[in-house]
Amino acid sequence: MIAVITGDIINSQHADTEVWITRLKNLLENWGSSPLAWEIYRGDEFQFKCSIDEVFWRFLAIKSLIRSQENLDVRIAIGIGEENFSSEKITESNGTAYVNSGRLLNDLKSDGHTVSIKTSSESVDRDLNILLKWSSKDFDSWTVATAEIIHEMIMNQDITQEDLAKKFAISQSSVSQRLKRANYELIVETNQYFRKKISEL
Repeated sequence: MIAVITGDIINSQHADTEVWITRLKNLLENWGSSPLAWEIYRGDEFQFKCSIDEVFWRFLAIKSLIRSQENLDVRIAIGIGEENFSSEKITESNGTAYVNSGRLLNDLKSDGHTVSIKTSSESVDRDLNILLKWSSKDFDSWTVATAEIIHEMIMNQDITQEDLAKKFAISQSSVSQRLKRANYELIVETNQYFRKKISEL
């Protein structure tokens, strides 16, 4: 089983495309090469695949990266399933993971939510989607400053609050307050729960 994330940038027409697309490409290149593992297409849509263990953390890395740019957000559809056909281009690959993710993104565009998951299990989908709806109340309201801190924590889990304070030229207590406001410890717990539920499929 693999995880496929299909997403699109919200409000992309009101932002400097070169800035967000360069940052998104740099992020995705950490996880694989294009167009085999990821691709950006139709201007503001993208798709990439990863292991099911990593998918929640990858989703949050993308979310925090995009939210750290003023006025931008991202819609993300997570599909878990098989890869029956692997092409040289991810957008031409096929299997239930791709179908689940692609169809789900269309549903998200009409229902107003910013993240959802589809697996082979209705009960797992129900549990995880309730969790995602609740947690998105937080994620969707991150300020630029909060998103920047969360992104650094996700991409470098060994980073200390002192390092973050130096990087952002703020006090360590400010770093601590931002992490508390973002419920970072709860995010880590949510990731562990997510991995456990998906491993049961």
